Amino acid sequence: MSITSRRAFLLGTGSVLTLSACGNGIGSDGAARIDARVAATKQFLISHYPGVKSLMDKAAGVLYMPLMTEAGFGIGGAFGRGALQINGATVDYYSATKASIGFQIGAQQYAHALFFMTPDALASFRASNGWEASADMVYAVQNKGGSLGVSTTTEQAPVIALVFGQTGLIAGASLAGVKYTRIIP
Repeated sequence: MSITSRRAFLLGTGSVLTLSACGNGIGSDGAARIDARVAATKQFLISHYPGVKSLMDKAAGVLYMPLMTEAGFGIGGAFGRGALQINGATVDYYSATKASIGFQIGAQQYAHALFFMTPDALASFRASNGWEASADMVYAVQNKGGSLGVSTTTEQAPVIALVFGQTGLIAGASLAGVKYTRIIP
């Protein structure tokens, strides 16, 4: 093999490796950015909602989505990225997407957390190619005192959703139809 063909081979191999690394998270700070937002979201929940710490401790896993951005003008959509934590450690990263059609106009941002209260619910979520929020989910609502409306009955639900931190011009935030997909940030 001549020097020229060796150089061409090395250059070609280097180019392929470089291109294959693009977009797969190598050299990206995406994971660190998500982790920082998740840590801030956890701290916000613990400091603003008494009782959420015990819910976190009882859950088999918690998916934190620190920032969802939703906008619509007849046709709408929402997107966000977050992390799944088990025993306080991040095990996977997820994106959440939502599309909607109907009477809607405006934009909003909000955060949410999904508390997987049973190992089966967590395993089902992790095994799916794209888990969709459904009617099986119970919403924890914020009471006027800042505490969560979580009762013993609510805690027996397989998945508890908490939507918080809403700002913007669309009334309310729902997780109906939100699809969660595992990502490499």
